[in-house]
Amino acid sequence: MEIFVNSMVLAGAGLLLMALFPVWHLFRDLSRGICRIAWFFLSGLIAFFFLGYIFYAYLFWGRAHHWSDAVVPFIFFFGAIFVFTVCSLSAVTADGVCRLERENVTDPLMGIYNRRYMERCLPLETANARSNGLQLSIMLIDIDHFKRVNDTHGHSVGDQVLRVLARQIKHCVRDFDLVFRYGGEEILILLPNTGGDEALIAAERLRGKVAERQLKITTEDGLLDVALTISLGVSCLAPEAEDWTQLVTRADAALYRAKKAGRNCTVFSTGPDKSAELRLVGAG
Repeated sequence: MEIFVNSMVLAGAGLLLMALFPVWHLFRDLSRGICRIAWFFLSGLIAFFFLGYIFYAYLFWGRAHHWSDAVVPFIFFFGAIFVFTVCSLSAVTADGVCRLERENVTDPLMGIYNRRYMERCLPLETANARSNGLQLSIMLIDIDHFKRVNDTHGHSVGDQVLRVLARQIKHCVRDFDLVFRYGGEEILILLPNTGGDEALIAAERLRGKVAERQLKITTEDGLLDVALTISLGVSCLAPEAEDWTQLVTRADAALYRAKKAGRNCTVFSTGPDKSAELRLVGAG
């Protein structure tokens, strides 16, 4: 009897300790807010109950002589099973929800945000910039002569090029910049709290890094080095009344000018009014 009762209490304590792992997994992945605080509080309660189980085992070790002495350890054990089950299911459910959310906003080929999510973010970022007096810029990027890659190496290599380039671009931007697949091989980068001059510097730096590095692509015949250049159109939110669609339209016009200028260059749209210019900043 003593061994049975003691084993139930210790097994319950072990289950509580195991329940902390999915709870801390959730706590780590959640963003700051009331939900994160609630899970932190729950982890504290579980740790408190774990210590209670250990203290109970210490106090009543070797004192169980009748089946009635097993009632409390029995409740402890199945209570620990309940806590472990609920915490584990919560972690699995949260992982599934997060994965679905990521799939809903991520382009499956390039691994960056999709256009649907872009059309959710841009109005919000534009409104935030206006209400708080912040600057906002965007880059619109197109791969130069991408059709040649598909025609020369096939579409499977072309798909890999898009994936590798998207990763390279994500590594070149700041953590709070947002990278979207705009369409085809075009990529849009949203740069919050960033003026035109800063955006131009970032665009030129990105253009140079892409031009100087060959992409390593894995094929059936081994590694393939693919040399690429990109053209960029840059626009900054104007102080005048301008919505996000106009901001994108100006960046698109600047990108078109960059391609007409010979590609591998950056063009900046200086403003939305008729006197504004499309200014060529850098050319390869």
